[in-house]
Amino acid sequence: MTFNFAMQAIDHIINSAAKIRYMSAGELSCPIVFRGPNGAASAVAAQHSQCYAAWYSHCPGLKVIAPYDAEDARGLLKAAIRDPNPVVFLENELMYNEVFEVSDKVMDKDFVLPIGKAKIQREGKHVTVVSFSRPVMKCLKAAEILAKEGIEVEVINLRTIRPMDFKTIVESVKKTSRLVTVEEGFPQCGIGAEICALMMESTAFDYLDAPVERVTGLDVPMPYAPNLEAMALPQPDNIVSAIKRVMKGAKL
Repeated sequence: MTFNFAMQAIDHIINSAAKIRYMSAGELSCPIVFRGPNGAASAVAAQHSQCYAAWYSHCPGLKVIAPYDAEDARGLLKAAIRDPNPVVFLENELMYNEVFEVSDKVMDKDFVLPIGKAKIQREGKHVTVVSFSRPVMKCLKAAEILAKEGIEVEVINLRTIRPMDFKTIVESVKKTSRLVTVEEGFPQCGIGAEICALMMESTAFDYLDAPVERVTGLDVPMPYAPNLEAMALPQPDNIVSAIKRVMKGAKL
């Protein structure tokens, strides 16, 4: 069931589905959605707990979606099904039991969200925090903690990993002058690393008042023991600490 076992079909996903439109000069398409749980669940150990967002977002020809809440899941799954390209739809098992309030607009049968557009989940002016999937919830908790100290955190929910909404990130950083990225995946070649590269290459670099901070999963296979598992994943207190570091960071 989990995306860890998509490795058994990686050749079909990467070498066939992702490339057939390009190799046929647009004559053929592959309208398929690869959907399933991604990332850590709860005490399911190393072979069931990897985040594949960076893996699949590396490959041209694929679209990669990672919903956070019920609105994301409903609107983006419908968009994925209607898209003529292969879409990797990365859900988080622990979010299945979470309850979210949704508007009548979201429940409308015609409600669809655009692929490639991030959402500002919480507005703020002091620091930008970019995340996706379940870690968005932890970022919102960290923002609530810091609000009591007068720090207003802007939380961006990426929603789509590829194509990534770089414009929303850049505009937010130009407003806040500070950036923290949060993900459950490994640090090397991760989504946060890609966003850091964006900061170096975009006009947002001149607005940064401190180096970008990345909060990621630890660079180890996921432990089985619940206490070690929690230590291997980003938590609200880790995010709070990272935000405080960029708030105190020396101007570049």
